[in-house]
Amino acid sequence: MINNNNVLRELIDNDQPTIGTHMYSPWPGMVEVIGHAGTMDYIELSGTYAPYDLFSLESFARATDLFKHMTGMVKLDQEPRTYLAERAVGAGIPNLLFADLRTVEDVQEAADAMQPESPITKKGSGIAGANARRDTGYGSAYYQGKARSLQEYMDTLEQGVLAVMIEKKEAFDDLENILSVKRIDMVQFGPDDYSMSIGVPGQTDHPDVKKADKFIIKLALEHGIRPRIEINDWEDAKPYIDMGVKDFCIGADIAVVQKFCKDSGESLLKLLGR
Repeated sequence: MINNNNVLRELIDNDQPTIGTHMYSPWPGMVEVIGHAGTMDYIELSGTYAPYDLFSLESFARATDLFKHMTGMVKLDQEPRTYLAERAVGAGIPNLLFADLRTVEDVQEAADAMQPESPITKKGSGIAGANARRDTGYGSAYYQGKARSLQEYMDTLEQGVLAVMIEKKEAFDDLENILSVKRIDMVQFGPDDYSMSIGVPGQTDHPDVKKADKFIIKLALEHGIRPRIEINDWEDAKPYIDMGVKDFCIGADIAVVQKFCKDSGESLLKLLGR
């Protein structure tokens, strides 16, 4: 049975800090390993970087549902964003991070994909309709009157956290209007993509990239939107906390494995005289 306890939404609504981590592998066992650690509020399945299928989304969601203290998020590719959003939410993953957005229209499309199409919604009508996927008990919500009512399904949709990447120059240049789109909960700066889009690829320490990072944080906070920061180590959070940031996504499964293999491998090879 789907777990409707969206921890990320509850923490945001109560003005509490949040921490998550990234997974590239869709293996549900890794979700359980992270869940048993007991420290993460959510796991972001970084779907823009690693392969997955529709079955993987359901398996990921089922694994996160095992833990009352944790929920799920998926980072979605730019196309076909509406389709991917509907399938992710339908699998039982309520929170979405949209990548490669450029215009107000792009952001509005992302917001609409997560909201029910109805005049009685609290946050404005979207384009999501009734379905027979996992988030409705595979249709039992309205076919048999079991599991969940259609109103409960709509309420769950409205509780989903909408996060958007600001990583293209076009989006940055129109940031004020983009942040005015209703229903945005979080924004995240993408320094690598932004460096490409302004002609300094990979120079994430470039003054213009650093300036953009700080500007996005400042403007988001002014709009009442939570800036989320990706960090590699917990110590990296301090300067952002001083700026008013409360939301962090730390580390990734592949980064942890690579660092362990590199550091431990080098030390052992040195000990062995190789």
